[in-house]
Amino acid sequence: MALYRSVPPSSFNRHGDAPNRAASLPSVHQYYRPSHAQKVSSTKGSNSATSCHPSTSIPRLREAINSLDSKMALLMNQRHELEAHLEQAVRLQSPIHRLPNEILASIFVIGVMDVRNENPVMVPTLMLVCRYWEEVVLDTPVLWSKISVSPHDSLEKARRKLSRSKSCPLDISISFGPRLEHLNTVTEQIVHAMDIFRPALWRTRSFTLSVPTRPQAHAALSRCQEEAPMLESLDIQIHRSDDHHSSPPLPLFRGHTPRLRSCSLTSFNFDWDTRLVSRLRVLKLGGYFNGFVPSPNTLLGILRLCPDLEEFALRNMSNVESDSCYPFSFQEIDLPTTSKIRLPRLSRISFYCSGNVFTRQIMNQIAFPNLESLEMCYLENVTPILQLLYTQALTRLPLQHLRIESCLFNEQNLATLLRKLPSMTRLELVDLEDASSNLLSTLSSSQPWVCPKLDTVTLDGCTSLDWDSLRTFVESRLPANSYPRYQDARAFRSAQVASTVVSASASAAAAGYSRSGRSRSQHPQAVLPGPRRIRSIDVTRCSQISTEMVQWLRMYIPEVKCEPAKGVWG
Repeated sequence: MALYRSVPPSSFNRHGDAPNRAASLPSVHQYYRPSHAQKVSSTKGSNSATSCHPSTSIPRLREAINSLDSKMALLMNQRHELEAHLEQAVRLQSPIHRLPNEILASIFVIGVMDVRNENPVMVPTLMLVCRYWEEVVLDTPVLWSKISVSPHDSLEKARRKLSRSKSCPLDISISFGPRLEHLNTVTEQIVHAMDIFRPALWRTRSFTLSVPTRPQAHAALSRCQEEAPMLESLDIQIHRSDDHHSSPPLPLFRGHTPRLRSCSLTSFNFDWDTRLVSRLRVLKLGGYFNGFVPSPNTLLGILRLCPDLEEFALRNMSNVESDSCYPFSFQEIDLPTTSKIRLPRLSRISFYCSGNVFTRQIMNQIAFPNLESLEMCYLENVTPILQLLYTQALTRLPLQHLRIESCLFNEQNLATLLRKLPSMTRLELVDLEDASSNLLSTLSSSQPWVCPKLDTVTLDGCTSLDWDSLRTFVESRLPANSYPRYQDARAFRSAQVASTVVSASASAAAAGYSRSGRSRSQHPQAVLPGPRRIRSIDVTRCSQISTEMVQWLRMYIPEVKCEPAKGVWG
């Protein structure tokens, strides 16, 4: 038969990856065996279809085809298994799979923990990549060291992270907003969270507590009675301070916080226990009114205990502005430098609605030779503080950033101070009625240059400045190859030639002066560089600056911020 010739018997008993399986399968010979006459007729080329019996051969042929299908399915399964093993072998050749567990864990820690805004979904995503990564993540306690409890982070999740963190230092955060709809539920969650974290306070590195009311904060901190030898940062924020609570939970952490260096307290009553706020490098206090406001003596006593203080901020400290609120012994007296509290590392000070008299008395009692940033906001008249800064600048004051917002001041005092600040790079004036065009004229003067390194200027809401003075200020600090101050290019070239002649004459005079022997210098005097070009300017809410003026500013300043003032209806 033609069918018999198309499928040789050798293909059913020799080929295949499973010889035992192939040998057990039935072959075509078991179902169809031609007679001697059929073989002869087949050899002679006769038609085989006329000599076979369909009633006996068709079922056997179908069974043979089914057996072939079974063998093909078995081989396909073996192929799929081999392909899976091959794919796994290729994956194992990837460099990421050849890394030791310790190096891969370090990569995960750098990618997750060193980002500024941590993504809480990052760690679970790493666990979904493969089983190997999941094992590495679970065996890396540092990845589970940041634990938070909030309306979006459950207690069960915090308990699971605490267990996986093993014994590494922790960063704990309990944060609830100022909403008061469910005070009882929030209080219960805060207390349960503190019960979970209490056994791990000994290895807590930073602790943040943000709650709506003071009783909730006291209920949580009353459970902080264990020592915190590894605590470095403490942040307690109470959103609503209009309520009163009797006795604060003292002492916190049994008064044992030897590594505490940063402390930020808002409306938290701790009776100004100096054990909590000593040896600090960052101290931020805010939200203290009426009876909770510290006295100047108390605050200065805290500053004496922090000789390495680097950042100091007071915000919303008092709502009373009266000299009679302070004892007579604390009236403003110009103390000598030797009797002041010296803070050599203090580089940043911020006063925001902290009381004018209170702020002046604090500034008058400290020496800050390395101050780089100062912010004064909502302090009424800050002219006495400007005078204190000028006195400090006579010796050393490397101030680079100065912000004055919604304050009164003497413009001449500010101009005098700016002449003593050659390192100033950023000047922010916000909602100042006393800032007139004379101040910009002072900054435009080249006899000598005032604040030559200034490159960022904010004039937000300063409507007393006219356009001519602002344009002159910008032009005065442009490079020498630009000529917007001249009417055309010819006038610019004439001025450039005149400048070249003057420079050549000055060089020749300097050289002759040197040859005459009347000077020790062997080289002509170097020409002082000009001021730095303005890189950023903010004229938001300056109604006197039109759209055309803003377009002109954008021709010579890379970054110009301008937003129109909004009325009552937006």
